[in-house]
Formats: sequence, structure tokens, C-alpha cells
Amino acid sequence: MSHLMLKASTVKEGNEPYSYITSTTEKVEFEKLDYNYYLPLFFDGLTEPDHPYKFLACQGVHELLDNGGPKILPVIPQLIIPIRKALNTKNRQVMCVMLKVLKHLVVSGDNVGEALVPYFSQILPIFRLFKEKNNIGDDEYGEGGENIGQLIGETLELFERHGGRDAFLKIKYMVPTYQSCMTK
Repeated sequence: MSHLMLKASTVKEGNEPYSYITSTTEKVEFEKLDYNYYLPLFFDGLTEPDHPYKFLACQGVHELLDNGGPKILPVIPQLIIPIRKALNTKNRQVMCVMLKVLKHLVVSGDNVGEALVPYFSQILPIFRLFKEKNNIGDDEYGEGGENIGQLIGETLELFERHGGRDAFLKIKYMVPTYQSCMTK
């Protein structure tokens, strides 16, 4: 049985984001978690560039996606704002983390890829700006030397493969230079 370590917290005085005082720690089974609350919360944390918040958000998202199954699909609409927020930072490290999470999200449950298609117009415009950023210099690489253009290409291919019959046309409309991976 899988568990997620959750910290029950109270907000510290002050306006700093993510400044918490930890009061208790408990193990919670994934089956009992409210994905409508936790998944968007962890997705929003992916915009945080500082350690340990970035690590905790990334670890939490991947564990939730690995164990969520059918609980993920109904939460997709709530994830769009945090996804856009992370991509629109134009911070390459934050963007690379979000692209890896999007790749994981698409394959995390049945019909998740298809559920993302109506939101392509909100999340793909930034892809167009960075898709061709390949091997131009250190600025184009995110954390660990990942090539952002390559990650965008891989993400778009997964979107097409798992997005159903309308996915390619919507991707092509938003990212005109994209070539279908289904004809290769």
C-alpha cells in the first residue's frame, strides 16, 4: 500500500510564499487523498525555483501521478492555471520540470491526453517560442542540461499520441512548425 508523507502546517506570519511551520507529520494512503486539493497544490509548487520547495513539489506530483489512476482525469481543468503559470515564467529550469511533468501527466491515466486537448490553446503558445531552441547555448538548457527544445518536441509527440484524433490539428494550429510523429 503506497503512502504520501504529508505535513500538517500552519502559515507563518509574513507574506513570504511557502513559509510554513511544520506541526505534525502523518502517512496517508493515496486512495484516501483528495486529488482535487492536493494535485493542483503540488502543480502550483512546481513554479517554485528554490530548494527544498521545488524538490517537494516535484516529488509530490510524480507520486500522485503514479498512484492516482482514475482520480487524475477529473482534476485536469484545475491543473491548467498552474501549468500556464509555470510555463509563462520563461525560467528554463521551471519550464523543463513542467515539461517532464506534462509528459508524465499525459500517460498517468486513461483519457488524460484527450482531456488536455481542449486546453492546448492555453498551454501551447509558449511551446512555439521555445520549440526551436536546440543547442544554441547554455541558456537553452534547464536543470541537468536538458534541452528545452527537445523536451518540447517529446511532449508534443506524447500529446499527439495520447490526445485522440483532434490532437494533431490543434497542436499544428498552435505550433505551426510541428511535424506529426504518427507519420514517421
